[in-house]
Amino acid sequence: MSILRDWLAERSLRSRASTFARALAAEPSADDVRWLAGTATQDDADHARWELRYLRWAVGILAAESDALDDRTPAAVSHAVLERMRADANIAADRIQVAEQQFAQRLLRYREALREREGTPAAERLAGALLAVASDDRPRAREAVARGAEVVRTYRQTANEELRRAFGETALPENVVPSALPRRGARR
Repeated sequence: MSILRDWLAERSLRSRASTFARALAAEPSADDVRWLAGTATQDDADHARWELRYLRWAVGILAAESDALDDRTPAAVSHAVLERMRADANIAADRIQVAEQQFAQRLLRYREALREREGTPAAERLAGALLAVASDDRPRAREAVARGAEVVRTYRQTANEELRRAFGETALPENVVPSALPRRGARR
C-alpha cells in the first residue's frame, strides 16, 4: 500500500501547491500599481502591474523555499506557479514563453538580492531589485526603496499566511530540516 500512500501524498502536495499559487495570483492593488508606474515605469501602469505580479509570484516561491515544512514544497509551488501563469487569461497564448522567461529573470534577480546580505534589510534589497528590473537599473531615492519595501513586506506576509493555510504550520528545531524527520508510516 505504500505506492498508494505515496501517490495520495503527492496528489495532496500538488493540490496544496495549486491552492497556494491561486492565492499568489491576486492582482496588485491600484495604489501599488500607481506608485510603481510613477516611480519606475514612466507611468506605464500595465508594465507596473506585470512587475508586481512577477514580484508576488517570486516572493511566494522564495517564501516556500525558506519556510516550507517539507523540502518538496518549493518545487511543487514553482510548478504550480508556472501552471497558473500558463493558464492566466492576462497572458496571450503566443506570449507565455516570453512571460516565463521574464519571470525566470526576475526570480533570479530577487534571489541574488537576497544573497547579497550587505546589511540592508531583505525587503529593501528586494525593493531595490524590483525598481531596477522595472526601469533602467539606476539607483532610486530612499523614499522609493522604502515604499517598495512596504510592498515586499506585504507580499511576504501574505505569502507566509497563505503558505501556512495551504500547507500547515509546525515548529522545528533550528538544526533540523523537515525531510530529516521520520515520515508517518515509514519503516525503520
